[in-house]
Amino acid sequence: MISLIHQYASMAAAFTGSLVEAVEAFTIVLAVGTVRGWRSALLGALLGVGALFATAAIFGPAIAQVPIHVLQIVIGTLLLLFGARWLRKAILRSAGVIALHDEDIAFARETHAIRSSAGVRSPLRSNAGARSPLDTLAALAAFKAVMLEGIEVIVIVVGVGAAGNTLASASIGALAACLLVAAVGALIHRPLSRVPENTLKFIVGLLVSAFGLFWFGEGIGIVWPYADAAIVGLFASLLVLSRAAVGLVRQAVTARLGQAGWK
Repeated sequence: MISLIHQYASMAAAFTGSLVEAVEAFTIVLAVGTVRGWRSALLGALLGVGALFATAAIFGPAIAQVPIHVLQIVIGTLLLLFGARWLRKAILRSAGVIALHDEDIAFARETHAIRSSAGVRSPLRSNAGARSPLDTLAALAAFKAVMLEGIEVIVIVVGVGAAGNTLASASIGALAACLLVAAVGALIHRPLSRVPENTLKFIVGLLVSAFGLFWFGEGIGIVWPYADAAIVGLFASLLVLSRAAVGLVRQAVTARLGQAGWK
């Protein structure tokens, strides 16, 4: 039962985290394809996916050679730093300090930036009927988007799976999320603005932080009550603390606005 809890928790963390990163990568690739042409955008995206698989194939076996307690401490620390960054932004967004992330706005911003770059080319054909040449800058933009977001996916998958021997479950969760975004994106051909990305980021921050605490604790010798099921307890505790933090930040912002004369 506890083993199943661990596997499903790893899969859920990898799925939600990868879903967020895949949506952000898709938005950029969509903007590049819409403005500069789909041939270059898709080529850059495919090259990015290939580079990510090569990176995982190279570093995967090396990770397996690291002593388990060292791996737990290192990965636990990285996950705590990674999760804290996500949680901080999620708390500030929930409290109204920073704006909520909106894929439609992100798409418009990326499209404007691409149109403003030198020499926007037609995504179709030239007047002579010949296919437009490969747009190197567009391919590089799509490649960079996939690589940057994909590296975060690899960090999440390795972080929640390597130290607990659940890499297969985490990989399945990440692959399912990426395939889901690719399939939905190909069907609707527009930014995935209806995905509750900010809520997902809050959940990912909680899950990643819970795994980070769990692995770091095991690495330094803590024996968690109920073994792997302690991840659920850590998640719940972080959720309560995060919601309390949202309330405190919101009160602080309201008080500051009141002192400044805002109503």
